[in-house]
Amino acid sequence: MNAAPADQIRLLDVQALDVRLQQLAHKRRSLPEHAEIESLNKDLTQLRDLLVAAQTEESDCAREQTKAEQDVDQVRQRAARDQKRLDSGAVSSPKDLENLQREITSLAKRQGDLEDVVLEVMERRESAQERVAELTERVSSVQSKIDDATARRDAAFESLDGETATANKEREVIAGAIPADLLKLYDKLREQQGGVGAARLYQRRCEGCRLELNITEVNEVKAASPDTVLRCENCRRILVRTSESGL
Repeated sequence: MNAAPADQIRLLDVQALDVRLQQLAHKRRSLPEHAEIESLNKDLTQLRDLLVAAQTEESDCAREQTKAEQDVDQVRQRAARDQKRLDSGAVSSPKDLENLQREITSLAKRQGDLEDVVLEVMERRESAQERVAELTERVSSVQSKIDDATARRDAAFESLDGETATANKEREVIAGAIPADLLKLYDKLREQQGGVGAARLYQRRCEGCRLELNITEVNEVKAASPDTVLRCENCRRILVRTSESGL
């Protein structure tokens, strides 16, 4: 394949831009914010699960407290009715009076026991409410950190995408001036050779594979026409001659 020396040198400009585009893409994928956001989201998921559990416990305690208070109220009302009967003198039978007094005493003990239950449930509910408040604050804090990291990531995206767009435009302009067959060969080799399809021959060394040409290869390069598209014998990349090739 033949191509004008200027077109071959343009390949180096395209190659430099392709390397830059690879670097930008890698940087975009490797932003530290990615790992930060992922870690924070895991923390947030865990905290939200804990918050739901705490809210459920608080809700259960609230229902339990309501039920216990209703039980206390029922016993209190029954004791009040019994005491009213006792005070009214409507019960005259000694046995009935004894039974009524015994029931009032029993209800008083029952009321005391139930009030203790109410206090115990209230303490558990208060503890659950404190836990809910604490977890709510922690969820909010982690969410704020996620929002901050996301904003930083998006700002980095915007900057990198801008650089990528500029590099792509430059590549399009330069590649548009390169013969189609030469550009096609370059793109094919670049795909095969880890992103590098053309390399400069610098001081008799291929900058693609970093190997120095032997004397036979150097003589072949010297003898080749400037329009001849050379290939490195070692890595098979396009070998571009410049004034610094050391020939």
